[in-house]
Amino acid sequence: METTPALFPLLLLFLSLCVCCCHGNLRPTPRVYLSYKELLETRTIRPFSFSFNTSDYRILHMDQDQGRLYLGSREYLVSLDMQNINKEPLIIHWPATAQRKGECRLTGKGGQGECANFVRLIEPWNRTHLYTCGTGAYKPVCTFINRGWKAEEYLFRLVPGYVDSGKGKCPYDPRQENAAVLINGNLYAGVHVDFMGTDPAIFRTLGDRPAVRTEQYDSRWLNEPVFIKIQKIPDSAEKNDDKLYFFFREKSLDAAGGSTPSVLARVGRVCLNDDGGQRSLVNKWTTFLKARLVCSVIGAEGVETYFDELRDVFIQRTHDERNPTVYAVFSTAGSVFKGSAVCVYSMADIRNVFNGPFSHKHGHNYQWTPYTGKIPYPRPGTCPGGTFTPGLHTTKAFSDEAINFVRAHPLMYHPIYPTHKRPLVVRTGVDYRFTTIAVDMVDAVDGRYEVLFLGTDRGTVQKVIVLPKDPSTTEELILEEVEVFRTPAPVKTLKMSSKRQQLYVSSERGLTQVSLHRCAVYGKACSDCCLARDPYCAWDGETCSAFTPATKRRSRRQDIKHGDPLRQCRGFNSKEKRLRETVQFGVEGSSTFLECQPRSPQATVKWLYQKDGKRKALSRDKEILKTGHGILLKSLTQSDAGLYHCLATENNFKHTVARVSLRILDREIVDALTAPDGPVEPERHHQHHHHHHQHPPPPPPPPQSPHQTPPPGLQQLSPQPEVRLINQYCQTYWQQQSPNQAQKPKRTNRRHTEQQPQELQAQ
Repeated sequence: METTPALFPLLLLFLSLCVCCCHGNLRPTPRVYLSYKELLETRTIRPFSFSFNTSDYRILHMDQDQGRLYLGSREYLVSLDMQNINKEPLIIHWPATAQRKGECRLTGKGGQGECANFVRLIEPWNRTHLYTCGTGAYKPVCTFINRGWKAEEYLFRLVPGYVDSGKGKCPYDPRQENAAVLINGNLYAGVHVDFMGTDPAIFRTLGDRPAVRTEQYDSRWLNEPVFIKIQKIPDSAEKNDDKLYFFFREKSLDAAGGSTPSVLARVGRVCLNDDGGQRSLVNKWTTFLKARLVCSVIGAEGVETYFDELRDVFIQRTHDERNPTVYAVFSTAGSVFKGSAVCVYSMADIRNVFNGPFSHKHGHNYQWTPYTGKIPYPRPGTCPGGTFTPGLHTTKAFSDEAINFVRAHPLMYHPIYPTHKRPLVVRTGVDYRFTTIAVDMVDAVDGRYEVLFLGTDRGTVQKVIVLPKDPSTTEELILEEVEVFRTPAPVKTLKMSSKRQQLYVSSERGLTQVSLHRCAVYGKACSDCCLARDPYCAWDGETCSAFTPATKRRSRRQDIKHGDPLRQCRGFNSKEKRLRETVQFGVEGSSTFLECQPRSPQATVKWLYQKDGKRKALSRDKEILKTGHGILLKSLTQSDAGLYHCLATENNFKHTVARVSLRILDREIVDALTAPDGPVEPERHHQHHHHHHQHPPPPPPPPQSPHQTPPPGLQQLSPQPEVRLINQYCQTYWQQQSPNQAQKPKRTNRRHTEQQPQELQAQ
């Protein structure tokens, strides 16, 4: 059955529900969520202080050796100290000329401020110079920056008098995404190369090799692509086999049918030493191939939900430079249903698809099928002078048959599936999408862990760890989510320095430097630190602090794999014994709220009721309303008096968060004591108030005459030691009822706060 395009988002939504049923909770909760203000208070964040008016920040290059971060924006280039981005930033103002801005506006552009120079490329040229390009008010320009030999020189200036055309290196339109890399003096760029933005290409310029590009206006090669990432990855020990991989998304050729997604994620590649063809594909790539990247979840009855909109790619180097790990962020293409996923790919799987069958349209339905005819020599996609073509030293020597085949068959038949055929992280049914990713490999006591930093379109960064539970399932933990901008804006770029333990996050309006860890926010107890399961943190005997593998301290406690405080914190779990109970009063027939908020939202809460030394689970569902902050007892009776224990359980570790001793006041007594025309004389009552404000209230005086008998039940209560507390309770109640006393503070509340254990007050 064919699905109409209009119903596609609704189908996705239905499929997402199927996915949720099969994959459990796809909306995991962060263990710690920090607002921008709370994050500032941790002193682990530095927002960049602007001394100039600009926008559209992009972190375009990070130089670990010189310790500099190069930032591009509208008409400005900035060089920042990676340790402290506010320490003496070096700034270049690089605007488009007034004449060029005027010409740009005459063409009808500039309605949204596009007639300016938006920096879109900063790449190292050599030890002392950078190559940079900008949109130049719809006329791309490039130049060199002199940054000196060492960062200490504080040198950062444009090379005077040198301006180069940016065509094929940088887009005309600042809204169009581009990707570029400089390799051996050659600039490889995925870019739109015309004013109208209708001619996208993978372009090679500069250097001593001829300029080459993808076939022009051929939708089989590129069909309205959005370029994400370009990376050189060697294929073998033979240098001639080196290839350039580029990641992009593009419009599907078959989207009109309705059942095919409108957007597809792609990985393409070319040989670095491709010089184009001799008679055909002159100055065009002769080794260009592409394949589909699939990121999907299998739902009910084998139905697949696809995440097709490729957003960002992070390439994690390994000890083998030929086999880095590829992390990719995807979102759903529809506007109705929001979903994101992170998929991980191996280079072995990517190469297998490029070595597999080519796609071919065949038959009366013109369907895609694997090409089964004769494959010409050299096999399309192989590099000249490489392992399989030692006798051919240039692509100009390739046969016409091989070149014509590659022109007509750039697409591989099989898609590339992620490791384990499933995403590493999935989000559905949430109000945000992932936009960017950075990955750190962290050494902990019990192994090495991959920590994912994921930027969102609501201006937050999530820190996520995925742990294997058994061969077929994983456990995803959001260690924290933090708001990184004063004014929320989608995260545009994310760069990470493992060496400096810093994350650099940019948006349309700004840049923020954030530490990779905030161990203190997890809590002071050993159990809190252990349950956090953050590989950057360990309990050092006194507090939860940053963990460094080189430190030889026996008191370190860390358990990322299991997060088991019973095993790790033996001898340190005595906090519960020191937890004092709070006394709370309730009035018969009315409601009262017992507060209990565990430190972690991932903990489950259970209430126990204790009377006469026996504890049992609280299960009167009709009489109790449970909330995330505690429980509401709807209508109190004398039998509700007793000791209430709030138990939090996280990762099978149980600990008491609160103990509340609830005492019930007789309704008739409270009515009698609080009624304006009650048995107490008004004058005496007024004096009683006066003394209350000077000293703690005394017990109620004995009856003055046989006619002033106390209300029923008061005689039984008078000798009890808590009579002063009852008096305070009643006094507070009276103050709330009496307008002329309303401004006085509530003494009972202060007493209640004082009796709370430290760990609750901290919350």
